[in-house]
Amino acid sequence: MGLRKVGPLAAAALAIAGCHHADRETGAQASAAALVARVPLASPGFPPAPATARSQLAGLTVGWGRNWQTYKRENFGRYWSDDTDAVGGRNGCDTRDDVLRRDLSELREGDRNPCVVVSGVLHDPYTGKELPYSYRRASQIQTDHVVALGAAWRAGAYAWTPQRRLEYANDLDVLLAADKRTNYDKSSKTADTWRPPRREYWCAYARRYTGIKYKYRLSVTPPEKAALQELLAVCPQGQ
Repeated sequence: MGLRKVGPLAAAALAIAGCHHADRETGAQASAAALVARVPLASPGFPPAPATARSQLAGLTVGWGRNWQTYKRENFGRYWSDDTDAVGGRNGCDTRDDVLRRDLSELREGDRNPCVVVSGVLHDPYTGKELPYSYRRASQIQTDHVVALGAAWRAGAYAWTPQRRLEYANDLDVLLAADKRTNYDKSSKTADTWRPPRREYWCAYARRYTGIKYKYRLSVTPPEKAALQELLAVCPQGQ
């Protein structure tokens, strides 16, 4: 089929339409970027300071876990969800991408979609390893629930609504980017049976862990409380 010639006026109209389309596309990208930038990736004052964490820990309900045998991962939703009121929710980004954008350094985001993390480096808090990340390659980085879903279930989440559990699973305060192998080792263990291999992170880990328990009114077992007290004791004095 031959090419149809376009007159000067038609050519000008096509050019203007193309510009308008490009303007709309650029405007949509700018709007998406503005929304992503506007939604915070952590609650104010989270994780709590050591003194606050100690006070929060003292106020937690102490008791043994319950209903462990009924736990299923699906109880917290099958997939990541942006459709919650949790920290980072409703910003148009996948929860895992939000975690990567918050936790990676040397971050490079997508040109068209600012949610997408193209590359970066994780300074793993649990081990101190430097782990490169690339969108197009297999990664040694996983997204860890600091208080694991199974542990949260035993500590009271079994009584929540499905939406509350979905919120917990996607709350950025609950999540950390971490070394894959270390995350597998951690699994659903609580603070009395697992602590970060890197001692320098013990204080920060206990602050975050305690803050999560307090935020969601989850109980702690007696050994778990004792372990958190021990971990918080390594925080610098006066904090």
